[in-house]
Amino acid sequence: MHSVRFLPWRMNKYQHIKKYFINVSFLTLDFKRHKMKKFILLGILVGLSTMLNAQSETMSKMQESLPYYQIPDAPETFTAAGIAARMIDGLGYRYYWATEGLRDEDLAYNPGNDGKICSEVLEHIAGLSNMILTAVHKEVNGTRKVPENMTWPERRAFTLNNFKEISDLLRETGDVSECKIVFKRGEQTSEFPFWNLINGPIEDAVYHTGQIVSYRRSAGNPSDPNVNVFRGKNRESK
Repeated sequence: MHSVRFLPWRMNKYQHIKKYFINVSFLTLDFKRHKMKKFILLGILVGLSTMLNAQSETMSKMQESLPYYQIPDAPETFTAAGIAARMIDGLGYRYYWATEGLRDEDLAYNPGNDGKICSEVLEHIAGLSNMILTAVHKEVNGTRKVPENMTWPERRAFTLNNFKEISDLLRETGDVSECKIVFKRGEQTSEFPFWNLINGPIEDAVYHTGQIVSYRRSAGNPSDPNVNVFRGKNRESK
């Protein structure tokens, strides 16, 4: 009889113990799941951070490799080709700092007067740089094509590298009279001397570079105040 009376109490006790261990098991499982989620989230964050850092380093290296952070040293002697090359160097320096640090909202800036937005002006400057380079290579205009669907960093690098190549070629050529703008339409060919290259695409590129400076200031992102176009290199930040 004693065993019969004691049995329900023991069963009840064991049920409580069983429930306790079940609850502890679930808590342990939930803790492990929570801990695993934290590890997964941490892994994702580390992966994103690594990817962003890699992109930042790539962009930084691209920026460091671009010409015209400052104007190169002037030649010791004065020649027509050297003067023409120096004009391009001045343009390159202006363009570098006019376009340094442009944001997406700057590229999309619209002056509101039916004019081109900032990114369209930059496309035009890239085309002008290509036109000048083609003439200096003594090729027919239109021979060299501006790559399509370039990202903004790619377009900026393309334009700056064009300016650098133009400057180098002018110094190597020596005789700027050989650098002509040549248009060909069907069987008809027309040539224009280097003078037209100066007052045409070269000065046009300078004009539009100043336009970018104006656009970004209006968009609330003025260019670096330490830019010194007279000396060809930036003043030291105070």
